[in-house]
This record gives sequence, C-alpha cells and structure tokens, in this order.
Amino acid sequence: MNLDTLRELITEKKRSEIKKLLREMNEYDIASLIEQLPIEELIQVFRLLPKDMASDVFVNMDEEIQRNLITSLTNEEARDIIEDMFSDDAADLFEEMPALLVTKLLSSVKKDTRADINKLLKYPDNSAGSLMATEYIHLKKGLTIEQSIERIRKQKDDFVTYDSCFITDNERKLEGYVTVKNLLIHEPSTLINDIMEPSEHVITTMMDQEEVVNIFQDYNYSSLPVVDSENRLVGVITIDDVMDIMEEEATEDIEKMAAITPTDKSYIKTGVWETWKKRIPWLLLLMISATFTGSIITHFEQALSTYVILTSFIPMLMDSGGNAGSQASVSVIRSLSLDEIAFKDTFKVIWKEARVALLCGITLAIANFLKLLVIDQVTIQIAIVVCTTLLLTIFFAKLVGCTLPILAKKIGFDPAVMASPFITTIVDACSLLIYFKIAGVLLGL
Repeated sequence: MNLDTLRELITEKKRSEIKKLLREMNEYDIASLIEQLPIEELIQVFRLLPKDMASDVFVNMDEEIQRNLITSLTNEEARDIIEDMFSDDAADLFEEMPALLVTKLLSSVKKDTRADINKLLKYPDNSAGSLMATEYIHLKKGLTIEQSIERIRKQKDDFVTYDSCFITDNERKLEGYVTVKNLLIHEPSTLINDIMEPSEHVITTMMDQEEVVNIFQDYNYSSLPVVDSENRLVGVITIDDVMDIMEEEATEDIEKMAAITPTDKSYIKTGVWETWKKRIPWLLLLMISATFTGSIITHFEQALSTYVILTSFIPMLMDSGGNAGSQASVSVIRSLSLDEIAFKDTFKVIWKEARVALLCGITLAIANFLKLLVIDQVTIQIAIVVCTTLLLTIFFAKLVGCTLPILAKKIGFDPAVMASPFITTIVDACSLLIYFKIAGVLLGL
C-alpha cells in the first residue's frame, strides 16, 4: 500500500479495508508510511492498528512524531503503548519530554513499569545504564533445563532478546550465561550450573556508550549483560541499541569535523533559526582566527608589491596545506575512535605521516615546478620559492593534522573538534609565514 492509496481510503472512510491492508504489512513499513500523514490522519490510522502491532509500529517512528502522537492519544491508549514497549525504548521517548507530561504519562502505567523507566532515566546520558533494557532472561543457579525452559515459556513476551540466558546467585549477582542452543541440546534434568559459561565481558551501568560500542565491535556480540557496582544483574544491551549509538556517534563526529555543533534532530526537521545557532559560533571563531592570515599578508605587503606574482600562488599553497592537514587529521581521528591508536603511538604516527608528507610534498613540488615553468612561465627563482614552500607546507600540515587530534584526546577534548576547519586555519597562517620567509631568503626581500 502506498501513501496515495492510504489517503484515498481515509477519505472514503474504508476503515475495515485499511485494517486488512495494515495487517499484511511489516511494522517498520507501516511506520514509514503513516509518518508522512498529517497528525490528524496519522492518529486515525494508528487507532486502527491491532493492539499487538501498535507498540511495534510506534517504536519505529521518528522521535518527534512519537511525542506528538503520544500526547494526542487518550490516557488509556498511551498507557497500553507504554506498557507494551521495552523499558529502554520508553526511556528514550520520555527523555526529551517536559517533566509534567512525563509525570502524567508515568502515573497511568503499572508500578513495575514506572519503576523500570524511572531507573533508566536517572542514569547519565551516554552511559550504558541509560541504554540498557530491563527485560532479559534471568535464571537462578540450581534450576534444571526443564525448569528453565518452563520459566522462559511463562514470560515469553517479556524479553528483549532470547540468544542468552543470564544466570545469577540468590543475591542476583551475575554468575554466567547459557545459550538457548545449550538449553535445547542437553537433557531436561541437567542443571544449568553444569552447562553455563562465564561472562567474559560485562557492561557496567556507568560505562561510556563508546566503550560499549567498541566491545560489541571487537567481539561480535549480539547482547551483553549490564551490572551495577556490586556485580548485580540490572539489564541487558542488545546489538540494535549499539547500532543506533554507532549512527549517532558517526553523525556527531561528522558534524564536529565540519565545525557544526551536533544536534539530535535530522537536517529536514531542524529549523532555520536552530541551524543558524548550531553553525554561527564556529563560523565566528574561525573568522576571527582567520584574521591572523590577513595580518600576515599585511605585514609582508612590501614584499608582495615588489614581486606581485607571489600573490597569485597564495590560494594554491593555502588550499594544498589545508587539504593535506585534513587528510591526516581525518585518518587519525577515525583511528582514535576505533581505538586503533592511542597517545603512546604518537611518535609512531608522526614518523609515518612525516614520510608520507615527504613523498606527497616532493610529488606536488615537482609537478608544480614543471607547471610554473611551462604554463605560468615564471622565473626559476620564483618557481623554487613556490615549490619549496609547497613542500614545507605539506610536511608541516601533515604533522599538525596527525598530532592535534591525539593531543586533544589526551587532555580530554573531542578529537573531532581538531578536524578540517580548525587545522586548516592553523596551516593557512603558517604556510604564509613559510612562504614569505623563503621568499625573503631566496629573493632578498
């Protein structure tokens, strides 16, 4: 069913036909379809969804549409949706809502549900505790496989994942886990203690989400248990949560590397005024820092008046340096985010980039030297000044580009902040200083 067909059915009030078509669709496809409707029509269609599909469709909607929809439904309808959602999804929904509305919605749900959601909302943003779900398979030591399977059957709709069953002692301290596969292939009378495996990696509630992502990536987990400071099992993080974090972190790094303050909203849904507020601080900072470049040119104005031809090569030198620095910084920032390099690798990185810079600089200098003599037809002296500057600028830019992100991370700043715009500004100013100093030496200015 496409949007035009749906709107036609809404206009003709063919509710039974809409219900039938919706039942045949996947929950994600339904969410993608009805998100395009005006809020009044969206509510109409949402109310036609079978109760067992409504919460799954709701979870797949855009966060802003979720908030608009939940506030437009009756208390009973909102309660049913929240009750059917997993705790981590519900916590994400309430996180950006006004406190009064959160209190009102939570007051209508069951006590246990309210307690689970409130617990997740108390954890710091970007911590494992704020990401975890509290619906997991929890078995106590001493149970047989038969008893364990019976317990799972009784709560079959209450778990966010079925791939691992976590085993605890009587004080709820994590002992290990058993896979569903092992439950199925062993004799029913076997004790789960005899087949459980130790949990090699455990997430703590206060662990940073980036560290969580790294563990999942390195060891290819689909889910991991979350414990508190006393090693008591409190939740589980699944791969779908990790994929969301990866997308958010990647988007945030890209925005920082482009000198934009990160935002949670999509580009289309971010207003003009809000977009302006996210961009203007960095533009102002970079504009002010770029005045140093102008000051350098002004300082060497007499030299430029003697050799006016030198002015025409300034953009090429600045652009080449900026691009070279950006290449190095982006590579290093990505390696830092993947934990491929650390501060202890600084000299190893510098040594590598120095050799790369030398090769790139020599190649560009030779190509540019031929261009200057054949196409631009400048004197050999001018060509030597420009090409020597180009070589040194590339070398300097690569070193700055590779070291600044590492130093930034070491002192606690986000390495992505040290990306293209910031490094380019530094390299631009320094490339001009190099240019005019070399011109002064070789041309006697």
